[in-house]
Amino acid sequence: MHSRTYPTAQARLNASYLNLTLWTLQGWVAMFFIAAGYAKLTEPLTTLTALMGWPQYVPFDLVRGVGLAEVVLALMVLTPLISWKIGRPLLVVAAAGLLVLQTVMMSVHIVMGDVSHTVVNLALILATAPVLWFRMREACPLR
Repeated sequence: MHSRTYPTAQARLNASYLNLTLWTLQGWVAMFFIAAGYAKLTEPLTTLTALMGWPQYVPFDLVRGVGLAEVVLALMVLTPLISWKIGRPLLVVAAAGLLVLQTVMMSVHIVMGDVSHTVVNLALILATAPVLWFRMREACPLR
């Protein structure tokens, strides 16, 4: 006879709070990057240069490519809404990709001396890192 242990009510409640927090962070990150990527895909170079500065130093196709990457990765963050089994690995890949993108862009903003954009990137890193950490632990639990 096998006995099975079930999580306590408090453990289930804590897991629910964590899941709610992670979904909130995922939503915020996705909204930000869909909007930022859409702007990079649709706005003229003069507007992007006035808003961010760095687009004047790189090829315009790179700016559009970053915008496309932001939109695709943001949508991948939300794929578990469609299918948890398929979406969770995509979510982990997307969160890792967004962290890399944010780290690179924060470095660019630091080099350019753009404090406000650096702070925004830092806030985005602080919102995305827990999503990656906890969702990765769910996808690949250490046993």
